[in-house]
Amino acid sequence: MLAIRMQRTGRKGHATFRVVVQDSRLTPTSGRFVAQLGHYDPHTKTAKIDSEKATYYLSHGAQPSQRVARLMVKEGVALPDWFTLDAPKERKVRNAEKLRSQQPKEEVVAEEVPEAPEEPTAEAPAEEAPAQEDKKESSED
Repeated sequence: MLAIRMQRTGRKGHATFRVVVQDSRLTPTSGRFVAQLGHYDPHTKTAKIDSEKATYYLSHGAQPSQRVARLMVKEGVALPDWFTLDAPKERKVRNAEKLRSQQPKEEVVAEEVPEAPEEPTAEAPAEEAPAQEDKKESSED
């Protein structure tokens, strides 16, 4: 049986996919395929599928994967009556109360910049000086 599936290509961390017709017993990484129908780039979300080849293989019994079927519908390829697309999965957010959008909004208060502490002026040494003079006076007595 033939399968229409995606075959990963591209460099590490930047995958692109070929849409290929392949024997279903082979793995997509085997590299052997019957025909190449197009390609898909998930980073830019662009797909190019040859609709004539796709309808030919679909009419001859090739079964598309769910992902490829969604791409074909997006590209305008008519799927056969015997194939049904799965309903889109219901997305659920875990811990929705932790989302930033759910947090109470804080009022932005402009923080006052604290003034730099004043450096000691000439007064401080003047206070020390009389203490030294007192010691001198007491020693003279």
